[in-house]
Amino acid sequence: MTSLEAFDQLSYYTLSHKKDEFIHQYIVDAFAAQMADENTKSIKINFGLIGLYLHLEKGFTGKQVQKAHMQLARYKTRLPKIDLPEKRGGIGVFDVLATTEGEGRDAKIEDWMHSVWDAYKGSHQTIKDYLEKFLQ
Repeated sequence: MTSLEAFDQLSYYTLSHKKDEFIHQYIVDAFAAQMADENTKSIKINFGLIGLYLHLEKGFTGKQVQKAHMQLARYKTRLPKIDLPEKRGGIGVFDVLATTEGEGRDAKIEDWMHSVWDAYKGSHQTIKDYLEKFLQ
């Protein structure tokens, strides 16, 4: 199974999740930031990191992150340059998928998000500065 196939399988879980917070957004953002390479569009990397920051540091739900992404799309031509770290987290989509569905898997998704966000520590201030300027 490829990483993308694992992501698709995990998506079935998150899209059918009963919680109102829309946890699917969390896996979209974690996967985007973790799997980024030199060919990945800037908007995908930035929005992935923005989603991680807004949820982990500001307590936004997935729905709130999604609304922020829509608002920020107006400023996509002003996205900052993000340097890709060599390692982008010690937890990945396969680790999440291997965790039993329910509270354990939901907690693993949070761990995954922290793992990826921490790997981009050199870009934290860049993301915060961008949001301070463009997120109303």
